[in-house]
Amino acid sequence: MILNLIEKKTYTFFEDVQNYAILFFNVIKSLPRVFKDRNLIIEQMVHIGVNSFVLVSIIGLFTGAVSAWQVAYQIRGIMPLSYLGSATPKAIIIELGPVLAAIVLAGRVGASISAELGTMKVTEQIDALESMAINPARYLAMPRVVATTLMMPVLVIYASAIAILGCYLVAVLFLDVSGEVFMNGFRKSLEYKDIYSGAIKALFFGFSISTIGCFVGFHTEGGAQGVGLSTIKSFVICAATILILDALLWNFLIG
Repeated sequence: MILNLIEKKTYTFFEDVQNYAILFFNVIKSLPRVFKDRNLIIEQMVHIGVNSFVLVSIIGLFTGAVSAWQVAYQIRGIMPLSYLGSATPKAIIIELGPVLAAIVLAGRVGASISAELGTMKVTEQIDALESMAINPARYLAMPRVVATTLMMPVLVIYASAIAILGCYLVAVLFLDVSGEVFMNGFRKSLEYKDIYSGAIKALFFGFSISTIGCFVGFHTEGGAQGVGLSTIKSFVICAATILILDALLWNFLIG
């Protein structure tokens, strides 16, 4: 019985990989229609990007504040707190900003895409599109993938900037670190590769979140309960994928 279960799970896994690859290539094949479908893409960019700025601001501000307190606690008595400006913003730009923003947006964007497309799937709206010779991957998936991939670096850079502001405020207001000293350390430690590394990570995170959300939504079954399960499944897979990609990309971009 256990062997049958393992066999079934293995078959399901490879079937999902195959279906995801099909969706991936259909989205890539639809990219030449980006200009024609620009209105759909802009609509999704507003929904995914602009409407996320408040949430990203809150997450970024408190991430920076907590990072400053944590680093100050660890280095107190070992080195001067003036090193906060050198260490904390660098870690935020390279690691904390991209990963935390991506995980938060996996819950907001990835789950939202899965729920929206899953509802369309169980109510046979996607079947109706196919009956009218409209490719769902082109009409539904491609605008969401392009919009998420383009907006994710913007949101990550914004989140990192807000996090650095939170770190600066804690250092200056509560840890008696001079603002000039903090900014001098920040400027001296920052490298161009730190910025583009965070942006490249964001591109991969955005693409994975959107494609996984679309894939799970397109394969939703079981009515309202199935939509709920797809939402959870999408977030779990997106969060795991983000952490795996972060580990892999570190070796190529930083290591």
